[in-house]
Amino acid sequence: MSPLSSTEIFEKINQLKVVVIGDLMLDQYIFGKVDRISPEAPVPVLRIEQKTSRLGGAANVAFNCKSLGAEVTVASVMGDDENGHALKALLEKEGIKTDLIHLSAFRKTTTKSRIISKGQQVMRLDEEDLNPLTPKEEHPFIDATLRYLQIQKPDLVIFEDYNKGVLKENVIHRVLEHCQHLGLITAVDPKFDNFLQYKGVDIFKPNLKEVQQGLNITIPKVALEELETVHQLLYKRLEHKITLLTLSEHGMFYSTGTTEGLIPTNVRNLADVSGAGDTVIAVAAMVYAVTKDVYTMANWSNIAGGMVCEETGVVPVNKEKLANIINS
Repeated sequence: MSPLSSTEIFEKINQLKVVVIGDLMLDQYIFGKVDRISPEAPVPVLRIEQKTSRLGGAANVAFNCKSLGAEVTVASVMGDDENGHALKALLEKEGIKTDLIHLSAFRKTTTKSRIISKGQQVMRLDEEDLNPLTPKEEHPFIDATLRYLQIQKPDLVIFEDYNKGVLKENVIHRVLEHCQHLGLITAVDPKFDNFLQYKGVDIFKPNLKEVQQGLNITIPKVALEELETVHQLLYKRLEHKITLLTLSEHGMFYSTGTTEGLIPTNVRNLADVSGAGDTVIAVAAMVYAVTKDVYTMANWSNIAGGMVCEETGVVPVNKEKLANIINS
């Protein structure tokens, strides 16, 4: 348990400088009514009533950090296209710094368009480029990011990997090594392609499916003993400080190798799990950065992840509501 009060933790988060590096996404929502079948083909016709765009992927992680009061910069490569410019404008509107965004003529901006009727998702349309960064994209991006870290020396760097090509092996190694050289706290929400590339990271936060895929194991039951074995297997490969494992309806597991725990889930009225992992890594990394306490880190991020599951669509954590729940 952290010796800091919740008020002191929030005050310290307000002073944090955070860099989020990874795959930015534009989440589009198209709301309407379906009341007939098309005469052209046996498909429903949606009468559009509203369109909205939100920050997704690494952009949502950044938004969560900003929503809790931190100063946030995003680092990524995305398309020099209409969606890319819209995404950059959304970030800037929320006060998130875009100094390290590189626009590329060779890529599409990852965009997920969700079509929703009567609160139900009818279809999702994805526009994306899954190819790793080309050398022409990669080298200027790495150079600019390393230079920024060297000059600005942020308190925390979060890697948000969605397997969309930005966090390729060389990018991960170069940036992570530089963070470690500068003594910066690092956290990662990994995906399968580069799951074991984050050697020496402070916080490693996969979910249950990802850790089974990444280690090629089966976890027979969600129990403390089984999960501590998972931490040891990860530590042999990564030599990281903390495993933070999200377990869906089973809650969350944390371990440093000497301190571990299993926290039950905190969802009251489940509406949509989209973006919950983004909230968890943002809150966990920032709370750990200011407290260095793994229980407080896991407990706060578990509460925050449950909160956003009560909202429809991808939304950031509400600071006032989080404070009220923690203090209740």
